Amino acid sequence: MTTWRIRDFHPSDLDGILHLWSAMTASGIEPVYSLSEVLASCQKDVAVVALHGDDVVGAAVGRAAHEQGWIVFLATLPEWRSRGIGTALLAALENRMAPLGLTKLSALMPDTETRLEAFLSRGFKDVQNLRFFERQIPVARTELEPLAQLGGRVLPRDLWDRVAGMKREKQLLERRLVLPLAEAELADEFGVVPPRAVVLFGPPGTGKTTFAKAIASRLEWPFVEVFPSRLAGDAEGLAGALRRTFTEIAELEHAVVFLDEVEEIASHRAGDPPSPNQGVTNELLKIIPAFREQPGRLLVCATNFIRALDSAFLRHGRFDYVIPIGLPDAEARRSMWERFIPEAVVAEVDVDRLVGLTEGFSPADIEFAARSASQRALEKAVYAGESEPRSVPESEPVPVAAGGASSSAGAGTEPTAHDAGPLAAGAGAPARRGPTTQDYVDAIGETKTTVSDEVAAAFLEDIEELARV
Repeated sequence: MTTWRIRDFHPSDLDGILHLWSAMTASGIEPVYSLSEVLASCQKDVAVVALHGDDVVGAAVGRAAHEQGWIVFLATLPEWRSRGIGTALLAALENRMAPLGLTKLSALMPDTETRLEAFLSRGFKDVQNLRFFERQIPVARTELEPLAQLGGRVLPRDLWDRVAGMKREKQLLERRLVLPLAEAELADEFGVVPPRAVVLFGPPGTGKTTFAKAIASRLEWPFVEVFPSRLAGDAEGLAGALRRTFTEIAELEHAVVFLDEVEEIASHRAGDPPSPNQGVTNELLKIIPAFREQPGRLLVCATNFIRALDSAFLRHGRFDYVIPIGLPDAEARRSMWERFIPEAVVAEVDVDRLVGLTEGFSPADIEFAARSASQRALEKAVYAGESEPRSVPESEPVPVAAGGASSSAGAGTEPTAHDAGPLAAGAGAPARRGPTTQDYVDAIGETKTTVSDEVAAAFLEDIEELARV
C-alpha cells in the first residue's frame, strides 16, 4: 500500500526542500544547480513534492527555457529510496510542464549520482561524451543599475592579456594584487590579508590607467572611476560628494575603484588659514580606512607626482603597496611594436631597429608613433605622386568658381576625377599594403617624448625613497 502522495509545491514546503538538500550533500553528492537556484525555481517555475503525512520525503523541480526543459532538482530522503518515488515525481513534473510546449526535457547529474533508475524508467537516455561547462557571471543583475549610476562598467575579460609588454609590472600586479583577491580562501590559509588600496605612480603616459582597468578585467570586477573634477560642482561640495560616492560604492559586492591624478585632492596640507583642498584631503583620509573594512574591493590611486602627496596619505595602514609604473624596457617595447604593426607587414619591418630608437619612449609615445606611421603610409599609397597639402596664407585669395565652389582652374571649369579625390579616379587600391621600416623611423623622429631625462631621473629617485612593493 502506498504511504506517500504527490502534490504541487507550496511555500510551506521550503523547510522540506532544505532538508532534502542537506541529506543529498551529506551523502557526498554535490548538486549541479545551487540551492538558491533550486529555491528560486520552486517558487517561480514548476515543482512537485512527495509527502508522507505532512513531511516532505521527495521533490522534483523543473525549469523551461524556450522549448527546452531542465530538471533542476530531484531528491528523495535516503530511507524512502527504491520505492518508485523518483519515477513518480518525474512523471508528475513532466505532466505539469507539458502545457509549456516543450520539445525536450533534460537533466544534468553529477558523476557521484547513483539513483538513475528514475530517469531511465521515464524514458530518459544517458547521453555519453558530453561535457558540462559553466562560469559565474561577475556582476549580478541587481547591481547593474547602481553601477550605471556610479558611471561604472564591466570591462572586457581579455583586457589583461591585451596589455602589451610591461612584463615585470604585470607580474608584480598579478602576484601582489590579483592572486590574493581572486583566491581569497587560499590566501587566508597562508595568512595573507588581501590588499584593499594601492598607489600606482610614475611619469605621464606609462599606462597607470590601463593597468587599473586591466586589474579589474583580470578579477572580473566592475570598474568605477571617480572623477574629482566632476564632483567639485556638487551641492555638497567635493568632500561631501566623495563621501556619498564611496557610500554608494559600498552597495556593490565587488569593485575596483580608480582615482586618477590623486595629487589634486591629496596634496600636502600646509598654510594658515588652511586651503579649501585641505578639507577634501581630510575627508579622503577618513574614507580610506572605512573602505578598507569592506571585502571584495580595491582602491587604486594613480599619480604622476608622488612627491606632491600628503605624507599621511601614503603611510602604512592606508595603502598596502606603492607601486612604480615606469617606462617600458626593450622587451616591453618589442611587444608593443609587434602589437601595433599590421600583421601583414610585421615580418618585413626591422622591429629591432624600432626598439632601439624608442628607448625612453612611454607606451603612449610608441602608440602615437605607430599610428602616425600607419596614417602617413596610407596617405602615401593612396596619394602617390601628389605633393603634401599646402596651407594657404590668409592673404592669398582662394579662387571661387561660379556657384560658390572653389576651383584652381577658374570659374566654370568642370571638376575632374583628380579634383574629386583618388578614390573617384580609381586610385583606391594601392599596391603596397602597410607601412615600411622607414615610415616608422620617420614617425619616431618626429614624435616628442612625454618623459624628459630629468623626469625619468626623478622617477628613479622616487622608487628608491617611496616605492613599497
